Amino acid sequence: MRYFITLSYDGEDFCGWQFQPNAVTVQECLERTLSTFLKEPVQVVGAGRTDSKVNAIGYVAHFDYDKVIDTPSFGYKLNAILPRGIVVHSVRAVEGDLHARFNASRREYTYFLHRTKDPFIASRSYYCPWGLDVEAMNEAAALLLGTHDFRCFEKAGSDNRTSLCTVTEAFWAPYTPDHVAVTGFAPAAPRPGEVIDAQSPESSVNQSLDRPVIPGGIPAVQSDYPAVPGERPVILSGAKDLSGSASAPLYLYFRIAADRFLRNMVRAIVGSLIEVGRGRRTVADFAALILPPDFDASPSASPTVSPDPDTSGSKASSPGQASCASSAPAEGTAPDRRRTAADGTPFRSLAGESVPGHALFLSRVDY
Repeated sequence: MRYFITLSYDGEDFCGWQFQPNAVTVQECLERTLSTFLKEPVQVVGAGRTDSKVNAIGYVAHFDYDKVIDTPSFGYKLNAILPRGIVVHSVRAVEGDLHARFNASRREYTYFLHRTKDPFIASRSYYCPWGLDVEAMNEAAALLLGTHDFRCFEKAGSDNRTSLCTVTEAFWAPYTPDHVAVTGFAPAAPRPGEVIDAQSPESSVNQSLDRPVIPGGIPAVQSDYPAVPGERPVILSGAKDLSGSASAPLYLYFRIAADRFLRNMVRAIVGSLIEVGRGRRTVADFAALILPPDFDASPSASPTVSPDPDTSGSKASSPGQASCASSAPAEGTAPDRRRTAADGTPFRSLAGESVPGHALFLSRVDY
């Protein structure tokens, strides 16, 4: 018989889902626990790989076992021995041909970002103190919708047979963290009109606690957004702000859903969209990274990216961002499935370097 397990895990203590030698992974812990209870070796197949430190909510995996399992009590027993970073929500019997990975029709990821210094979410959100043009970020995110070749967002060395993915949802929206709404915590807000130096992360606008804050510590623009889980917010043009004023959202999340994702794809997309928000990459530059489904990897089909206006053609590295000048292949070449240059030297993606994984959640899997 085949059984589906629905679980969630905190990625902090794990090197991702998939088994790795000399590293602690979620798959390894789950297989070891199942084998202990069932008194025979058990192999588990997950809905997909997640990178080191990446979290998952409602993740799905399956295993095969010849005998009937009392699923309600079995889930309780698994939780009694699994590490505290993993929780099993349910165990259920399914049809023998249902596959946790290949039958998944939709996967959803959510990435959290905060623009103000906040010690209460630092372990689950990416600190991005720069001014962001959220409207431009959403304009670029909308270009992801549909079926495209996403090889420019794929990690070098990946062995996928295809880079085609169909994205059905992609947007940025502000939100109010629970600790702000419930406890009244008031995060430091930027001074109205203060310009954030996009080149200097150290020039955070939140170094001082004597800055003016909106009553309740919640930016006014956020009050018009629904707080119902799963409901897509309406993206207001008022979110656009490059000056770091108090009206700009201090807390943002990025939601993307697709039939499948490539290795490192979501974090590379987020990193590139942040570059758009900071003005380091145009929407047109971002569009050039999204290749058509029938992309021809010939020299004439190579995507191009405009030089960084701040560095006269040489993009300077900064936390969470990549150096396009050093990571792109030479002019006249194009990325191929092996992602190597003509001389065999591996080259990195044209997209921005992936942002940290601790703020990323695999938030839903549908079948």
